[in-house]
Amino acid sequence: MNYQDFLIPPDSPRLAEGRGLDPWTYAQPIRDSERAQGLIARWQDLYRQPFRGVTTDGTLLEGRFALADEGFDVRAAVAAATAVLGTLTEGERASTRYPIDAPEWRDWYNPEWPMNAHGIRLDETDDRVRDAVTALMRACFSDDGYVKTAQVRSANLFLGELYDLRRIMNEWSYHFLLFGEPSETEPWGWNLYGHHLALNCLVVGGQIVVSPTFLGAEPTVIDRGDGEQFELFRREALTGIELMRSLPASLQDQARTYREMRDPAMPDGRWHFADERQLGGAYQDNRIIPYEGISARSLTGAQQGLLRDVVASFLDLLPPRPFEARMRQVDAALDETWFSWIGPADGVSPFYYRVQSPVVLVEFDNHTGVWLTNTAPARFHVHTLVRTPNGNDYGKDLIRQHYASAGHHAGTARG
Repeated sequence: MNYQDFLIPPDSPRLAEGRGLDPWTYAQPIRDSERAQGLIARWQDLYRQPFRGVTTDGTLLEGRFALADEGFDVRAAVAAATAVLGTLTEGERASTRYPIDAPEWRDWYNPEWPMNAHGIRLDETDDRVRDAVTALMRACFSDDGYVKTAQVRSANLFLGELYDLRRIMNEWSYHFLLFGEPSETEPWGWNLYGHHLALNCLVVGGQIVVSPTFLGAEPTVIDRGDGEQFELFRREALTGIELMRSLPASLQDQARTYREMRDPAMPDGRWHFADERQLGGAYQDNRIIPYEGISARSLTGAQQGLLRDVVASFLDLLPPRPFEARMRQVDAALDETWFSWIGPADGVSPFYYRVQSPVVLVEFDNHTGVWLTNTAPARFHVHTLVRTPNGNDYGKDLIRQHYASAGHHAGTARG
């Protein structure tokens, strides 16, 4: 299937009515719709609940995460964050800064229309601010990880270019927030979120947590005709397919929790129009997600290696040494790791999969069209998610441990 066969006609009222509008004006009639009102109400209800973390049964498994120097270059990150603050106006600085324990950490979203006004919008700032924010991202991510996030932003611009809606969808249509005071010893962090991209980054000394993350694209193949061409999430797709197809038929049957992408056997709530099959999306910080599919204990050594490759393809935002530390966590929980699949495994059809353990949850899903007209899931629309279960999304368990060991609590004064 070629995404170009599913483009919205250029004279469509939907496109014509959005052209020339700023994001806030564009969003208002959407926000006023009954469907959006229901979605916002549901998500805000979840947002108001105290944070606990994703679990399998409502019970937190404690002791899974520990403070440690994992080799993160905190000095470079602090310098980059300080440089961001130096580019902001006084008003922008007041809008950008939040306490380390601010609830706004959890109010991220992924639609193209603004759902809140937290932080600053990068499409409303100048190039100095945007350059400083991208430098901060470079300081916190691996080279490949930074490229992936830049390509997601480029794919968002590409979608805006396809429909002449570049004021609504572009490479800067994201909120940016900074939490705490950039420090080489105290916890601090930042997040960036908007259409098809949500990044949450917590730093404490030589340790970094990048979770939750949401990365997606529609379409996933970008070809501007000027020599720039890339495909997003190819590695995540192919490693998942390779693992599933390596299994004997009996294990494939056990791993496949539903045969169809929207299966009549799915219970109420297993499919949702905003998240489709994914369970760990925006506002799902406390979701109970039971294990499904097959245990890694039932896999051969080679298949366990493929399972590890799947997880690694999602964690590649992390710099090399923090990535190695994170993969050691993954390896230590291998006997408690599960793999599940929805849909065909022919290597061509759309599919969903999830890898889940006490320390990591990753999801890959092919979606129906939002800005393309396909009414069934397609390989050219992908959503990916990473969660850190049992209370360490946003690095919250590390923050708790840090202040417990220091004998004081996180400050609440807004900078």
